[in-house]
Amino acid sequence: MSAATADAPAQRATGAPALPLALVPASLFVLLVGGLISVPLPWSVSWPWIPALDVHFALYVDGLSAQFLLLITGIGTLVAVYGAGYLAGDARRWRVFALLLLFMLAMIGAVCSDHLLVLFVFWELTSVLSFLLVGFDHARESSRKSAQQALLITGAGGLFLLAGIILLAGIGGSYSLRELIAAAPSMADDARLPAALTLLFVGAFSKSAQFPFHFWLPNAMAAPTPVSAFLHSATLVKLGIYLLARLDAAFSDLLFWEYSLVGIGTLTAVLAAVQTVRERDLKRILAWSTVATLGTLTMLVGLPGHGAALAVAALFFAHALYKAPLFFVAGNLDHGAGTRDIDRLTGMRRHLPWTATAALLAALSMAGLPLSFGFVAKDAMTLAKVEAGVFALVSHATLFVGSISVAVAAVAAIHIFWGRDTADRTTHPHEAPLPMLLPPLLLVALAVLFGLRPTLVDPLLGAAAQAMAPTFDPLQVDSSYDAWPVAEASLATLGFGILIYLGWDRLRTLLDRARELDEIGPESWYWRKLKFVPKLAAWLTRRLQHGVLPGYLLTLAGAVTLALLAALVIGRPSLDLPAVETLPLPIVGCSLLIAAGALAALLVRDHLVLLLVSGLVGYGSALLFLFTGAADLALTQFAVETVFVVVAATVLRRLRGMPTPLQVAVSEARWRPLALLVALTFSLGLTGLLLLAAGLPFDPQLSDFFGAQSVPAAHGRNVVNVIILKTAVSRLHPHNFPATDALVAPRYQRESA
Repeated sequence: MSAATADAPAQRATGAPALPLALVPASLFVLLVGGLISVPLPWSVSWPWIPALDVHFALYVDGLSAQFLLLITGIGTLVAVYGAGYLAGDARRWRVFALLLLFMLAMIGAVCSDHLLVLFVFWELTSVLSFLLVGFDHARESSRKSAQQALLITGAGGLFLLAGIILLAGIGGSYSLRELIAAAPSMADDARLPAALTLLFVGAFSKSAQFPFHFWLPNAMAAPTPVSAFLHSATLVKLGIYLLARLDAAFSDLLFWEYSLVGIGTLTAVLAAVQTVRERDLKRILAWSTVATLGTLTMLVGLPGHGAALAVAALFFAHALYKAPLFFVAGNLDHGAGTRDIDRLTGMRRHLPWTATAALLAALSMAGLPLSFGFVAKDAMTLAKVEAGVFALVSHATLFVGSISVAVAAVAAIHIFWGRDTADRTTHPHEAPLPMLLPPLLLVALAVLFGLRPTLVDPLLGAAAQAMAPTFDPLQVDSSYDAWPVAEASLATLGFGILIYLGWDRLRTLLDRARELDEIGPESWYWRKLKFVPKLAAWLTRRLQHGVLPGYLLTLAGAVTLALLAALVIGRPSLDLPAVETLPLPIVGCSLLIAAGALAALLVRDHLVLLLVSGLVGYGSALLFLFTGAADLALTQFAVETVFVVVAATVLRRLRGMPTPLQVAVSEARWRPLALLVALTFSLGLTGLLLLAAGLPFDPQLSDFFGAQSVPAAHGRNVVNVIILKTAVSRLHPHNFPATDALVAPRYQRESA
């Protein structure tokens, strides 16, 4: 058995015990279809969630959301049926079904959310749940690494998305998607908009496997086949495209938006198409072709015109109808033949006739041939490229990508099932059980039905296109189809695709000779950075966890200094210094005493003398409090400073007789210039902060409040003492704050009297 079968369960009996689990997504699908028939779109509902932050759990369903909901629940139902057969006999199947159900709910929440922060919560839930699903077989190192890679890339992209959401909401004045789309014209001239869109691009590209994040999706094939069929045909990997399509109505007129999406989408599609030829595992071939389709979708979102919106909606639908069955076919081959290696799979139609039928019909749709819904989607794409104007040059790239799709379809349908059975096998291939046959056959039958009668789904496609292009008329979808241009494009694509299929092995050999290029690609960067992390951690540990106390203090002071300087630089305050007034002589004397103590502390070397001269700072501060009217605070400072100096001097006298470790002595000498630099920088930064604070207008509201409430609420006239005592007593009675007044009142009543 090949390595490709590692995700296949060891025992496979009947899938009947797990079939009832399909009732949950099936019920959601039926309710959704009934709602779409009886209640016109759009649907909108909102509940307060975090009122203090003005966050509402707002849901909004229009044509685009409805299309995704149908795919999520419909294909989710078939995945549950298929998984019941695929995972039969595996004790862990219940965990897979539970995770898939949670993932389905997270996807539903993401595509229905109108509030961007709520969408982000569901967005990150899909990342976490996909991590658990991809790493389902956690005993295998490859599964763990693939799950880690998926989480790191999509999770990090989510952080960029959050920053972009916050920045975009700051520009548009709202977190509501509908309100942001309505306010888009007023946002076009804002200098922050390109930065916000760039952050959103990073989040969407990482989720939908666009360059340079495209490599994580094929590696996620470590997941069980039902998981791959669900995540990579109808849900997770299309979530980033969904967000871009949702925002296209707002920013489609921006050149930055168009050039970014068309450029990245085309590059991703071409690179993924080339990579497809290099693979031998059928699931990885399908995964790379999915990346190519996602790149095409991104490119279509960036194209101008109504035709692009219709093409996106049609390709969303067509891809789900042919890619999920092909993943099911790969799982059936894994189950029945014990391998997914296309070099060891030939003539399978004799052993898996129903699977071969599903593969053939799905391949027709993938190749965009007549009698399939893929042909309808290719028709819409052709119209979109005609309307694109200057972007029509991308048609050359899509011709290449479409040709690779034809070749992949030929590999999945002809090479595996209709060639001569020449492979050596140790097991006898056999057909999959009924729960594993019904889902792919049903989906390909729908693809043929919708290909013959596209008017059945025209209302859905029209509503989805209108959500992306509000001026699009959904009643004119059928008039957008033109068979002759797509027939010409199909002939060209079919011809090049057949040539690529016939030369598949030669192309693979040629591309294998260029594997050195992998060392400079994004995936190699990822692995190098991942290997660099423990090295960086070890270096930092050696530098920071050295066991020398002065070094720790210096690190702490340096970090605080950097934070202080960063706050001053980022804030870029304009210092409005207060007028210099003549100060009383006692205040000047106290200030000079504090400065003398601080300077002396820098010059002396003996620790005991250093303690004594630093005490001048404390005593000078106490005198300053005394001369400025805070007598009680001055007495407290005198007492604390005296006790501290006496205790510390006693300890130091004992420590002076102990030998100083050589490491500490060397470190202190080595760090002294740096410590001086940190001290001076910190003092300058703190001085600037104090000058800034002194120049700010004083708001007396808080002090007036405490002054007015001190006697009636706390029965004391000394506001500082009241606050301190009130806080201390409240800590003793955290669940009964009113008891504080009863405890404090007697003392302060006597004091007031």
